[in-house]
Amino acid sequence: MSAHHMKIAIAALAFGAAGSAHAQDGKVLTVYTYESFNTEWGPGPLVKDAFEAQCGCTVKFVGAEDGVALLNRLKLEGRSSPADIVLGLDNNLIHEAKETGLFAASGVSTQNLDIPGGFDDEIFVPFDYGYFDIVYDSESIATPPTTLDALVNGPEDEKIVIEDPRTSTPGLGMLLWMKAVYGDEAAAKWETLSKRILTVAPGWSEAYGLFTSGEAPMVLSYTTSPAYHEIAEKTDRYKAADIEDGLYIQIEVAGMTTMADDPALAQSFLEFILTPGFQDAIPTHNWMMPVAATSDPLPAAFQNAVTPDKTLQFAPDVVAENRQAWIDEWLNAMSAR
Repeated sequence: MSAHHMKIAIAALAFGAAGSAHAQDGKVLTVYTYESFNTEWGPGPLVKDAFEAQCGCTVKFVGAEDGVALLNRLKLEGRSSPADIVLGLDNNLIHEAKETGLFAASGVSTQNLDIPGGFDDEIFVPFDYGYFDIVYDSESIATPPTTLDALVNGPEDEKIVIEDPRTSTPGLGMLLWMKAVYGDEAAAKWETLSKRILTVAPGWSEAYGLFTSGEAPMVLSYTTSPAYHEIAEKTDRYKAADIEDGLYIQIEVAGMTTMADDPALAQSFLEFILTPGFQDAIPTHNWMMPVAATSDPLPAAFQNAVTPDKTLQFAPDVVAENRQAWIDEWLNAMSAR
């Protein structure tokens, strides 16, 4: 982001904060989340309505571009952050998030949830999960990649849009996926793949928009993205690649901050996350897999989504320890193109 754009963004933030006088004198729960969660077609409005109906409070969403940007923002604001809840970090960020000392124990049991490989954490409550994957336009790509090697070495004129690992959880996910499969060879593979990369977008929304507007025939997204097109647009044009190397799992989480104005209210929101009032909004509004019971069975498009033979995942402390070095390695590989 140029300094000029940065200033505009900061001015907009300041204005947004000033312009949001409380609608009522009741309690306000401030929830930091990523941009696509709180759009009119995202789960945000449904979650807000469902929780407000039971809490006698006002839910106020504050958006950052993407998941990594949420953590970056929280680190900048520190203890002065108005966030009560941060919703949209993931399994790759939880160790680093805990190290800030800005999160409190949830008091919510996260055992027995419907997550491949399970998830158990005292601070973070999972709200959905998915697998990162290459989503492609079947009208432009005749032979989709079935391995990461096929992606890395494929035709240079068939471009992919990826997300930036410094600001975006899918971007970080792709970095970790490549690392999980290639280890020490990852940098060399990125260098080759970079010739196919049209652009590195700051977040998922922008990347996916470039893909659907036809700028590139491939994008880094999720195995569940085609379900959106099937259900919302009645088309099976967009498909997820079935990659033999395995897919990297993302478990998205929420946590309450130690600064929360009303810890009991924040905790009740974390409990609410695991109920149908929240989970029902996940499949066809966040286009991810729910982690707990929904009122209705999942639509067929979800049941038929690509599922990997191998689920790839680094331990959160390994990610925290190596994230910066692996990002630097990626930046060097990308600049060599």
